[in-house]
Amino acid sequence: MTSDAETENPTIQTTAEPEPPQPRRPICPKCSRPNRVCLCETLPAQPIPTKTHIVIIQHPHEAHHKLSTVPVLTKCLLNSTTVVTRRLRQGLSPLLDQSPPAVYLFPPTPSSPAVTLSPSQSQNDNDDGNAVLIVFDATWKHAREMVRASEEYLSRFASRVCLEGYDESVGGRSIYDSDSELILRKEPCGGCVSTMEAVARALRVIEPNGLYIEAQLLWVLRDMVRLQARYLTTKPIKPRPKLEKKKAMQIEEKKESGSESEELLDFKS
Repeated sequence: MTSDAETENPTIQTTAEPEPPQPRRPICPKCSRPNRVCLCETLPAQPIPTKTHIVIIQHPHEAHHKLSTVPVLTKCLLNSTTVVTRRLRQGLSPLLDQSPPAVYLFPPTPSSPAVTLSPSQSQNDNDDGNAVLIVFDATWKHAREMVRASEEYLSRFASRVCLEGYDESVGGRSIYDSDSELILRKEPCGGCVSTMEAVARALRVIEPNGLYIEAQLLWVLRDMVRLQARYLTTKPIKPRPKLEKKKAMQIEEKKESGSESEELLDFKS
């Protein structure tokens, strides 16, 4: 005779089969980009040689950003290296540890002014053929932190320069077509550009064949943006209340200072 407990079906435990991993997108072995946005047809046949050595200081977060222009930039330029760090210090770059004549590119601040990059200045720095251009690749918030943290090290051998046209009171443009609402990455104010465009504009001033180098780099950048924009969802530019308020205050301050100057002239006359 069998008890009821013995006749009950035993509990069967099953383990769910793990889902198969999603197949990775096929990557082009030459340009290291997904095949659907491959840039091989646009990249220079050979990396462009320059007298200037370009050192890119890249924030660790930016190193994994899919819209970073640095991987493409380093494939375009022969004399370029990337250092991934939040702060420049001794031991990270054998080249910079030699204290070569250098400039680092970043907009000015009241406490850290910058000289606008000019052909005469770059010629003086490049007389011995081993001048260095240092650029920071990060979001603007992180880039400011990186520059502040690195200035003690840089002050030994490098001077701060900026590109012509920087203006905090003017809204920044998109890396995409300025007439479009599609956004890849929005710049905070006038004169601020992507890392690749900043290097292109700086080399236009520094290098003897700068116009050619700039044209080549911007050609690649435009094609990169064109390909990437195909896979973006249209989204309007998000309002930035704090930035708009800051710009409005700067405009009012300029108007007030202008009015005070006019009153002073009237008083003198």
